Amino acid sequence: MQLGTGLFTCQQRPDDDRETSEIYDEMLELGEVIDNAGLDSAWVSEHHFLDDDYLSGVTPALGALAAVTDDIEIGSCIALAPLYDSIRLAEDIATVDQISGGRTTLGLAIGSNVSEFDAFGIPDDERAERLVDTVNTLRGAWSDGPLDYDPEFHDISSDVTVTPKPAHDVPLMLGGASRPAVRRAARTADAWCAPSSLSVGGVRKRVEDIRNVRDDEDIEGDFQVYVLQHGFVGDSREDAWERMRDGYLYIQRRYEEIFSGETVAELDEDRKQELKEQAIFGTPEQVTAELETYREALGDDIHFIFRTYHPGTGTQEMAECIRRLGEEVQPKVR
Repeated sequence: MQLGTGLFTCQQRPDDDRETSEIYDEMLELGEVIDNAGLDSAWVSEHHFLDDDYLSGVTPALGALAAVTDDIEIGSCIALAPLYDSIRLAEDIATVDQISGGRTTLGLAIGSNVSEFDAFGIPDDERAERLVDTVNTLRGAWSDGPLDYDPEFHDISSDVTVTPKPAHDVPLMLGGASRPAVRRAARTADAWCAPSSLSVGGVRKRVEDIRNVRDDEDIEGDFQVYVLQHGFVGDSREDAWERMRDGYLYIQRRYEEIFSGETVAELDEDRKQELKEQAIFGTPEQVTAELETYREALGDDIHFIFRTYHPGTGTQEMAECIRRLGEEVQPKVR
């Protein structure tokens, strides 16, 4: 089992009086901690036009992380594919991959926030088609020689040669929990990421579906499964929850606003309890035991993204959690 962390969203809680630049400095400092802790990966996320400054610039953030790290995989979880000019995305990710020395993974999804699509002038009913077209354009752009693909949603000559090429074959990961999203990933991508809302059983069901699709349709090549879940490592279960609670519940409240398009003043107590039961937190031994349930259900070849970045938690608190994740948890699940 590989083990990474993130997702850097760089959100600023109302009780956080730091400058925005300090929050981005925190991301880079924690990126170095992840690299030094011997973990496998670090991840950024994307949304737009939010009043808490949710990270919108995926490729600049990845480029900055590439420059301050040496060994870890860096990636997006998730970039909103329909909002991008696919050729420029191909160029930007290739540049990031060169800076990183071939350590980039690009995670993509169709998105769900209608207001974001309205603001960018993207028809909501074209999201799935634009995602697939982006994947095809990226593969064509990164192949040897000219593009040799005619993008449906981008007016560019198919005989142009996108340069630079990436330093390695950049894996394309797709997100989503619905059956169409999972099967789309099985057919068109190199990897799939299970969202944090899924239980272990829910992830297993979808992984079985992916394997069946690829077997039935004779799709060759490696396919990586990523699993995303929030959590924290502390001195005790109570200590870990206390440290992550406010930032974690803040993120979840804001996500409910993003997905619903409506203001959510406060999560109700039942929802808070549900989210607490969903997260993985506690001592290194307790966290290890919960991660082992994923290994038992899915096998050894999974990449677990243990989401320890919770806005406003405190840089040193998150850094210590990351170090313990690398030193005390990772050796036991690897």
